[in-house]
Amino acid sequence: MSNPLSRTDILSGLQTVTLPGGQQTADAVFKNFAVQSNELQLELQLGFPITRAHRQRLQTEIHSQFKNFARVIVTVDRKIEAHTPQGMKSIPGIKNIIAVASGKGGVGKSTTTVNIALALQQAGARVGILDADIYGPNQPHLLGIQQKPVLTEDKKLLPVERYGIQSMSMGYLVDPTTPMVWRGPMISSALHQLLNETRWDALDYLFVDLPPGTGDIQLTLAKKIPVAGSVLVTTPQEVALLDVRKALEMFNKTNVPVLGVIENMATHVCRQCGHEEAIFGVGGGARLAEQCHVRFLGQLPLTMAICESADRGEPIVIADPESLCALHYGDIATAIAACLAVQPKSYAHLFSNIVIE
Repeated sequence: MSNPLSRTDILSGLQTVTLPGGQQTADAVFKNFAVQSNELQLELQLGFPITRAHRQRLQTEIHSQFKNFARVIVTVDRKIEAHTPQGMKSIPGIKNIIAVASGKGGVGKSTTTVNIALALQQAGARVGILDADIYGPNQPHLLGIQQKPVLTEDKKLLPVERYGIQSMSMGYLVDPTTPMVWRGPMISSALHQLLNETRWDALDYLFVDLPPGTGDIQLTLAKKIPVAGSVLVTTPQEVALLDVRKALEMFNKTNVPVLGVIENMATHVCRQCGHEEAIFGVGGGARLAEQCHVRFLGQLPLTMAICESADRGEPIVIADPESLCALHYGDIATAIAACLAVQPKSYAHLFSNIVIE
């Protein structure tokens, strides 16, 4: 090349490249570069993991900005930071706690939780799931786990692992046919024990699969646990949107950042002909996100493949990782992690003490 390439030239070229997740451009994470003959080597450091598909698209897009080079090699490192809102003490072994809520039952929140967790794990993050639905734990079934957790000598529970995911659930501790006939204080205590008495092993993200509603579990989580952010799952149906709006308002009142809204069951996909039909309405999740000024994280279809894989304990991200559904989960998981990465690492200076009215 006639003129040596400068750092300013690199930054200028990267300014037009949007990172996976849509929160930053590539110049914001640029670390270093080197030129060898007709080869450009770039080093980026992201605050979140990206999938293989995202990595390939990023490579292609960056190469298009530096066409004078025969080869452009992009090295992507990651440095996932801990977020501890309101100055709460962090929980050993966990960098970031993300609550997944819906307000309404039956919208596919647990299935969504396990698949986005697995998508981030496959992208290279260390991920766990805490099943906070004490009355109706589903994660053992979705992960295909029947074993019980091991109790250590110091009375700590070791999380149960499958597919590279660490998990803990009341479903591991009681018979699946036994109902949990407990009042609110007992439920809150159970959540606290499951979280704090489990020996989590160096997690980047712990997803907390919340029960429906805005009751004791949700308030315990918001008041006593350092939740880095929340994700809301809804269907396009108005009755689901009414309840998820309440959940969103609850997180706002308790100063838990809402990272975005996921619209599940956006369309039904016929397994015979592939025809898509919006059986629950159109665009409800996107409208809610716009009205409430939060990120719309994406849509997921209602398909037999997702349902069948979940029922046999092999979520679609594991069962068919190259499927369109699995790629959708990967896009949403990346968007969640990217949203969290640009959040302040502590919110203590922004909020006064929480008051629940």
